[in-house]
Amino acid sequence: MVQVEGLTKLYGEFTAVNDLSFSIQPGEVVGLVGPNGAGKTTTLRCLAGIIPPTRGTVRVGGHDIVSDAISAKKHLAFFTDEPRLFDYLTVWQHLNFVARIYQVTVYEKIGATLLDELELANKKDALPGELSRGMKQKLAIACGLLHSPRVIYFDEPLTGLDPYGIRRMKDSILKRARDGAAIIISSHLLHLVEEICTRLLILKNGQKIADGTMAEITKKFSEQSGDASLEEIFFRATSEPLAPPVLPLAPK
Repeated sequence: MVQVEGLTKLYGEFTAVNDLSFSIQPGEVVGLVGPNGAGKTTTLRCLAGIIPPTRGTVRVGGHDIVSDAISAKKHLAFFTDEPRLFDYLTVWQHLNFVARIYQVTVYEKIGATLLDELELANKKDALPGELSRGMKQKLAIACGLLHSPRVIYFDEPLTGLDPYGIRRMKDSILKRARDGAAIIISSHLLHLVEEICTRLLILKNGQKIADGTMAEITKKFSEQSGDASLEEIFFRATSEPLAPPVLPLAPK
């Protein structure tokens, strides 16, 4: 569903992402992790067609995200950690507006199901100013899922959610993966990545340093078979190599 080849993004002389290649198949949940400044958000923005790559190609559902943007974006949804809503549209009016954009002709049933799933059914007529931070995030997610995207990107999807919302969000992500969606989750919450991701993509300084199943990554960065948690693997994979020790000068 997603093919990335040689993705490079430059800001002046600064390389935010460097020659990144990978693919995501239907049903996969890929965890995109790395330290601050690793290039995760830039990668997602290029994959979503928000910013153009300097070099390389991104194809979503077989469509180039730059040269065939409308066809590619019909397949995807991108959720940031900051929900962007219209102050003077109610929850239901948001769904109506998105349905018109994506030409979802019979959206009422889908919309009602999403509001139930995300525990927003009793807020149907509320304005964003009447919603909590977590409810705003849920509304943004409901809007993004209305057209049944086959490719879904999450950038810190649990921001602002309470424990019940977190549980619901995990279940929602896994349900869509079972239904065949290709999903990327970028998060610093490694326990979330460990719980629901089938593959791991680790970036550092804009470059890919590991890409594989959880078992493959664990084997690669474990000192013994299966001896490390994902947190320990993350530190081993992204830590700077130790400088060689400076030996004392021999006495003359």
